[in-house]
Amino acid sequence: MALGLGIVGLPNVGKSTLFNALVGSAKAQAANYPFCTIDPNVGTVPVPDARLAKLAALFRPRKTTFTALEFVDIAGLVAGASRGEGLGNQFLAHIRQVDAIAHVLRCFEDPDVVRVGAAVDPRSDRDVVETELILKDLESVEKRCERASKATKAPGRQGDAARAELAALERVKAALGRAVPVRAQKLAGADRAAIADLFLLTAKPVVYIANVDEKQLADPGDPRLQAVRELAAAEGHEAVVLCGKVEAELAELAEGEREAFLRGLGLEEPGLDRLVRAGYRELGLITFFTVGEDECRAWTVRKGSLAAQAAGVIHSDFERGFIRAEVTSVEDLLSLRSEQAVRERGLLRAEGRDYVVADGDVIHFRFNV
Repeated sequence: MALGLGIVGLPNVGKSTLFNALVGSAKAQAANYPFCTIDPNVGTVPVPDARLAKLAALFRPRKTTFTALEFVDIAGLVAGASRGEGLGNQFLAHIRQVDAIAHVLRCFEDPDVVRVGAAVDPRSDRDVVETELILKDLESVEKRCERASKATKAPGRQGDAARAELAALERVKAALGRAVPVRAQKLAGADRAAIADLFLLTAKPVVYIANVDEKQLADPGDPRLQAVRELAAAEGHEAVVLCGKVEAELAELAEGEREAFLRGLGLEEPGLDRLVRAGYRELGLITFFTVGEDECRAWTVRKGSLAAQAAGVIHSDFERGFIRAEVTSVEDLLSLRSEQAVRERGLLRAEGRDYVVADGDVIHFRFNV
């Protein structure tokens, strides 16, 4: 199952327009009034990877399979969402189910598009949403604190464990009370374990999306874009600048027409391609490849995954009966043009089950069950 990014933001910032462009369809309704989206829309999007396209051109397989991410179009949040405003509890529950957040911030002026609030201010919009997520997390942690507090009265090890859990929860709660999201608390050990099953909203990685108009695409110094970039940089997250209207138009064009359209705008690639890759990186994912005449395929694993774990992503039998992984880099394979040439140059390595997979590895797994 693909990992999911929830597209969030205030109403009418362009979430559903972006979602429609991402999935290349009109599956998500996009309209000019708040709470147009109530039930979340879900679409699976391939992760653009020029390396896989080059491998496919080299091997000419019967099938080429890109790795994928799942995007979820979640209804707009408003101030008071944590208390149920604007069906907030329902929408916050949808965010809880995704793995990361793609936070859309409106940077464009358009009198024809209703805006919730006063002037266009992406930093203020971000603060509204972040505050609601923090308040909801505080509520979740406080409930767990109450349960842990009662458990501290138990005798022996059970009581000791409850007291340790309560102390960890209180530390997380105190930081949330200072408006520090969980992802910025750099938790480890007991603190991380204490909240592991709470699926807190502010623990999720974030990609900030500056949704601009076409004129702003040609003006990197626009103060609203700068505000989004500075915000993301200060938090150690990625910022992607794109124009929802342009991306929607691109989604309706044929492949050849898209390239000409992008050149006319002075762009090298769709903004949505950059968004998908940014989401992939924020989730801490890397790609390895398997190649052959039948299929060239990209596979997703977490950074730090071992060879045996990567084998299990393909099939559980591969992990259970793992013998070795035969590994080369995609750069070497594309440069030398054949697996035989890679082997002759001594660039094909035999690695054991504890080998840490690197992004861009091309792997053949040997197994026996």
